[in-house]
Amino acid sequence: MKQNLNFNTSGETLAVSISGDFISYDNEETKIRLYSLARDNNIKRVRVDASALGQWDSTLVIIIFELKKIALQRQIDFEQQNFSENLSRLIKLAFSVDRKPAQPDTGSGSFLENVGMFGIDIYNSVIKGIDFIKKTWGSFVRSLAGHSFMRGVDLSFALEDCTYKALPIVSLISFMVGLILAFVGAVQLKTFGAQIYVASLVTIGMTRIMGAIMTGIIMAGRTGASYAATIGTMQVNEEIDALKTMGVNPIEFLVSPRMIALVITMPLLTMWSDFMGMLGGGFVGVTMLGIPFQKYWELSIDAISLDNFLVGIFHGLVFGAVIAVCGCYYGIYCGRNADSVGSATTKAVVSSIVWMIVMTGLITVSCEVLGI
Repeated sequence: MKQNLNFNTSGETLAVSISGDFISYDNEETKIRLYSLARDNNIKRVRVDASALGQWDSTLVIIIFELKKIALQRQIDFEQQNFSENLSRLIKLAFSVDRKPAQPDTGSGSFLENVGMFGIDIYNSVIKGIDFIKKTWGSFVRSLAGHSFMRGVDLSFALEDCTYKALPIVSLISFMVGLILAFVGAVQLKTFGAQIYVASLVTIGMTRIMGAIMTGIIMAGRTGASYAATIGTMQVNEEIDALKTMGVNPIEFLVSPRMIALVITMPLLTMWSDFMGMLGGGFVGVTMLGIPFQKYWELSIDAISLDNFLVGIFHGLVFGAVIAVCGCYYGIYCGRNADSVGSATTKAVVSSIVWMIVMTGLITVSCEVLGI
């Protein structure tokens, strides 16, 4: 049956007659004239008759939807005559969806109410965080045992991103930190004529804590943010929902390779950071303080303590786990829009740095108690 879209005006009524099979209707000129008539101020009623309608698809639904939307905007009558049940239900469904998202309640409650809501939010966040850590730890153990959905290629890509690609920025920042430590130490040590001990100062400072902290901050801003943005974008694109639909655990598939990669590489990057910091301190000591290179090297080697070195490596190990958990957590629980991805990235970096400082305090106190 030939598709026909006939319409005419009778007084204040726009009468539309639909007949034939409406399949892939694409006569744009006819639709434009129809919508233009519906917007005419002289028209007070729109009547659509589908008594002779045969087969139809969504192109007809779009035409009727636009006509009814124009009628609602102009607050005029819209009549549907001889519509099939399916067509009527589709039109009704199209106008029953609330396209305006619910606005959050911005009303200010009492002080006690606000304190209570703040406490509930903190409690829910803690419970959700603990649950994520439990799932991540279980996934981590299963991955090490070879009983997870983690792919070797994903681990390889994560290792690639955390190793040689991170070396340039880690090297530069660590070299500058060692240089700064040497300058600051020399200012005070010159007072006592003991600037030769700059080598010991830089070596102890870098190996025990500064190398790990600077590497952690760099990797939080570089890799942790990347994890949050990547997984958050997958959440926006509903790729994580697709993984769940296929029976794939997203924690094992997405989080485990990233966590294993950071836990492996952070101690190695920390050692490299220690070396670059000592090199930066040596640059100041040799070129500006006049310390012979051989003497500076001997003092640096003498100052290296196995306890300090292992404490720094342990810091790096813990920081790797913290960065991976924070980055993946905010990626997994990201919202469904672009703004949520940006917010998740910011929160991942801030949370990583805060928790690294907290863990540094706990490790430092523990080492003090244990006499390390």
